[in-house]
Amino acid sequence: MSEETNNKKSVNEKIAIILIRGRIGMRHDMRMTADLLKLIKKNTCVVLENTLPNKGMVEKIKDYATYGLLDDSTHKLLISKRAQKDKEGKVLNIFKLHPPRGGFERKGTKQPFSNGGALGNRKDKINLLIQRMI
Repeated sequence: MSEETNNKKSVNEKIAIILIRGRIGMRHDMRMTADLLKLIKKNTCVVLENTLPNKGMVEKIKDYATYGLLDDSTHKLLISKRAQKDKEGKVLNIFKLHPPRGGFERKGTKQPFSNGGALGNRKDKINLLIQRMI
């Protein structure tokens, strides 16, 4: 029963992925994964459902992107300020962001977040980064 509850909970959650580093020098399989996630340029954010296949793709590009769980208020702010629409007028889950105000973390864009850098899993702190980038 606890697995069913976790699956139901994780279906409603959303993951925000932001490409921090450029794609130059990226391995082919990582580049293909970034293409599938629609991460083409730096400072592009994509919002996806928190599913196991999506988590696997995000883990593959963790050396070039940062990610975490997105809360509803930040998601609504993203849609209101940075939403892109397709030809039919539907809102896409791709957002072009500015570089963050105040810059990235102290150790830069080549170190993981756990070591004081900007890459990898931020968990809930992704919301603060997105608010600085809007």
